[in-house]
Amino acid sequence: MSASIALGKRQTEQVDRSALLLMLSYIEAECRRIGATAAADHAALAAALVPPGHGMPAARVAPAGTGASRRRKRASPLH
Repeated sequence: MSASIALGKRQTEQVDRSALLLMLSYIEAECRRIGATAAADHAALAAALVPPGHGMPAARVAPAGTGASRRRKRASPLH
């Protein structure tokens, strides 16, 4: 029974981590869309600092100034 509880806890932690990363990526994208690049960089850094889940490799962070973390600007909405 304790193994199933541990598995349930790991799954919950993974879902929480995934939800947090999804929210931070949305915040980063929206900040970039409105031109707030400093805020977008902070959101990207926060996402990079989220500890990895069990059995998952740690995310690699590109060195500052390399442009590797920069994304293409999205087009303005049509309406």
